[in-house]
Amino acid sequence: MVAQIDQTYIRTRPSKLWPRLLAYALFEGRPLTTRARWINPFIRAEFALFRRLPTMQACPAPVFIIGTGRSGTTILGIVLSMHRDVGFLNEPKLLWHTVIGSEDLIGSYGRGAARYRLAAADATAEARLAVERIYGAYLRLGRSRRLVDKYPEMMFRVPFLRALFPDARFLFLSRDGWDTCSSVGQWSSQHGTRVKGETHDWWGADQRKWQLLVAQIIPGHPDLAPHAAALRDLSDHQAMAAVEWIVTMREGLQQMHAHADAVMHVPYEGLCQRPVETVRRIEAFLGLPADPVFESYAAATLAPARPRARFALPAFLIEPFDATQAALRQAQGAP
Repeated sequence: MVAQIDQTYIRTRPSKLWPRLLAYALFEGRPLTTRARWINPFIRAEFALFRRLPTMQACPAPVFIIGTGRSGTTILGIVLSMHRDVGFLNEPKLLWHTVIGSEDLIGSYGRGAARYRLAAADATAEARLAVERIYGAYLRLGRSRRLVDKYPEMMFRVPFLRALFPDARFLFLSRDGWDTCSSVGQWSSQHGTRVKGETHDWWGADQRKWQLLVAQIIPGHPDLAPHAAALRDLSDHQAMAAVEWIVTMREGLQQMHAHADAVMHVPYEGLCQRPVETVRRIEAFLGLPADPVFESYAAATLAPARPRARFALPAFLIEPFDATQAALRQAQGAP
């Protein structure tokens, strides 16, 4: 479906069709493994124009959905986009690449050196002004008041984003590790392609994202770092996804404690089992006014997914994986 829009979305609040299509057509870009990448140069030119124009609209307290891909981040963004005040950008990585040229982990828009982490020092005045103007253009053209930006890898860039937007809010979405990693493996096998001698899949161009993760994130994990050589050679997508899931969930738990005022933990299972209760808590956390249409759309759209089968893990990943599952359950208050 185009821009994640279906008939239920259109029927529930037809006015939300415009900001969603606007985001898809002119603000989100087309990454590897997708079609119509010819549009990217036009979107770059549009961003360059917005950066030269005065700010069209303020962007108070932008919301960032962070976590691991295939954990429900997209559906959470789509549900939030139904709120009458919200405009939603689904992984606007081209936007961020135009602002920070070294942030492209996948290789969709650039093949130079890239960094998993961005720090507060990277939040220059120029970067802030550029993002404010592009965000402001989207909000004004999309007739929205609050912006939601879903970009899971921003998990490793929370200090950078808080330096750009001190009032930013973060929704840390977690999902059962077995379900998440199985979904990643299935996605990569279905969408992976060969283009001009390169493999394009979940891990970017010729495993670019994977190699960056091993080189830049794994050294910070004492139980994984000794296995860096084995990790570099790992080829099983589910096992690779397990590594990404472990380090990302650990990062999320750390950010919850470091930025308790700004980060809300949203377990995917709770979101689907108790949608109205959960989105009302999200409304309160984000300072959004109550919106019964948004709440009813959440109830109609969200439903528990069927658990996926477990799979074999390398021996050295079993203990870190199980410990991370336990830490998430503890964070949720589950036994």
